[in-house]
Amino acid sequence: MHKETVLNNGLKVISNRFTDAHSLSVGLWIRTGGRYETTKNQGISHFMEHMLFKGTKNRSCQQIKQAIEIKGGAFNAFTSEECVCYYVKILSHRLSLACDVLSDMVLNSVFNEEEMEKERKVIFEEIRMYLDLPMQYVHDLLDELLWPGHPLGLPLVGTYDTVGAINRKALLDQKTNFYAPNNIIAVACGNIIHDEFVSGIKKAFDKKKPVKQPTFKKAPASIGARQVKFFHKATEQTHLCLGVKGLSRKHPLRYGLALLNIILGGNMSSRLFNEIREKRSLAYEIGSSAKSYSDTGSFFIHAGIDNKKLKQAVLIMIKELGKTKKYLVNKRELNMSKEYFKSGLLMALESTMSNMLFLGEQASIAERIQTKDQILKDIKKVDADMIKDVATKLFKPDALKLAVIGPQMDKEKLDIEGLFVA
Repeated sequence: MHKETVLNNGLKVISNRFTDAHSLSVGLWIRTGGRYETTKNQGISHFMEHMLFKGTKNRSCQQIKQAIEIKGGAFNAFTSEECVCYYVKILSHRLSLACDVLSDMVLNSVFNEEEMEKERKVIFEEIRMYLDLPMQYVHDLLDELLWPGHPLGLPLVGTYDTVGAINRKALLDQKTNFYAPNNIIAVACGNIIHDEFVSGIKKAFDKKKPVKQPTFKKAPASIGARQVKFFHKATEQTHLCLGVKGLSRKHPLRYGLALLNIILGGNMSSRLFNEIREKRSLAYEIGSSAKSYSDTGSFFIHAGIDNKKLKQAVLIMIKELGKTKKYLVNKRELNMSKEYFKSGLLMALESTMSNMLFLGEQASIAERIQTKDQILKDIKKVDADMIKDVATKLFKPDALKLAVIGPQMDKEKLDIEGLFVA
């Protein structure tokens, strides 16, 4: 069982002890991210993440990296829509070192302007990289359709213009507004003592004052009519995402969606894999995913399809979504999906890093932690009727959004667009 302590300034400290683990995973989670941004400062959370590795008042860029890596550890960071996480994985007896380096980065980064210009160019290359990866970029196009005019519809990495306009003052303001103790969660998993972890975090952050809790723009209740968006590119196969608005992290039907996702496209036994790959050989990569945020979410099918078979594949996908509304899933599929979910969760949580991510994500986004036993208890309650309820709620014909990257000509595009005319 994990333990939690909240410091006087609001910083939450969470740990989970693994008495037989050699490794330790520590993360500092900041409640910020893409949906806290606007069209003017889009990408600033991600830029900030990069800059925290570029030097502090106490360490140069090289010294930050070497402090961890010379001891055999590894560290990195990521930016998502609702959080940014900086993390270290190292041997358990290096707890104080991990806390010291991470807190130094979060508290004492200097944002050197010469380093900023270097990193700006690095991020420009990152933007170009994503544009060259159609199987990844198509997800950004779907987000634009699902969340038009909303921060959730903007790419996390930003654009050339917005990243080019971010200056040192903007980063300092970002730090002041978001990198405050009551907006930070410290999580550690490994063979450690909770009170020692609390002591290390308190030593670093105790003098820092809380700020007014930042807020984000709520997601719209409606996302408009069904729609298709094409991005023309001379690819060898067509990449697509077919999606709908999903469920939030707190929605009572969320575990029904989790199992429905497994049944539809979560593994090689799924319906979509069988219909599109096994039976018809239309794709190599085919699957489905569900993303959830504080107040909303998305469900989508993703695939790489034979350029000449796009319409056929899309029709099959729509047909399979329709079946889940019309018919109850059978007992075999339901039991299989529950066992697959359970096994995936339990096997993942054998890792200290996966445990740290499991606890940190829940604490920072859902703001409460469900243990694995509580989650599995809720999964056990899901029945075929709940899954049908989820499908009926989400898979409405007028809510479908399709993003496509491929070499289709105008006539082919019109043919596909005809499927999405209300």
